[in-house]
Amino acid sequence: MIFATYNCNSIRARLPIIKDWLTQNSLDILCLQETKVQDRDFPAKEIQALGYHVAYKGQKAYNGVAILSKERPRDIRSFLETDEEDARFLRATIRQIPILNVYVPQGVSPDSDKFAYKLQWLRRLLTYLDSHFSPDDSLLVAGDFNVALEPRDVYDPEGLQGEVGFHPKEQEAMRELLGWGLQDLFRKHESRGGFYTFWDYRIPNALKRKMGWRIDYVLATAPLADKCVRVWIDEGARSLKKPSDHTFLVAEFDLV
Repeated sequence: MIFATYNCNSIRARLPIIKDWLTQNSLDILCLQETKVQDRDFPAKEIQALGYHVAYKGQKAYNGVAILSKERPRDIRSFLETDEEDARFLRATIRQIPILNVYVPQGVSPDSDKFAYKLQWLRRLLTYLDSHFSPDDSLLVAGDFNVALEPRDVYDPEGLQGEVGFHPKEQEAMRELLGWGLQDLFRKHESRGGFYTFWDYRIPNALKRKMGWRIDYVLATAPLADKCVRVWIDEGARSLKKPSDHTFLVAEFDLV
């Protein structure tokens, strides 16, 4: 099984990249974040024409999550607690594996209400895991967490320390998720720093200057993590015409 996650930062703007990438890669499942469209405007037919089923939860101009899969998804749920939440969470079962696609709030600044909401959201995700699953289950949790966990995950750890996205309180919340029983699959295969999934548009030539952050994750419980044979980041997609500020993070599993 080949699985990927991608913050597309507008599916309408990035649809050509997504379609080409799906065509060029033998992908089974793709989780998208920040689709930025209402459900009625989601380009489902164009995705389905490529041979994928699609589940999605959107809202106008902001947020939005989707799961694309070769196999029809089952048990689709689009909220952590109530159906009035922002479109930041989507759950589906594919190939007998529950998959949670998340778009964690960015947080804006550590002294803001939005940062407090981000920490609350991560705690709610942990509560959801504890209420619905066991670490002994096969489970995937993936998406844009908007948190760089360690100094090797950002281009300037000293300069960025304490900033939103690289703040001790966020990192503690992420470690609680890992402590519950999730494994960071990228770190299962790669211990070196300098690997990123996000390069800020506001920094000129951020990709070439290697000024990035690793804030997108594929996390899994041990039964599934043990079957993960490869994880890689497609930096090339970040250099395409009109790219997202994120790129594809891919995990491959031997489920035989």
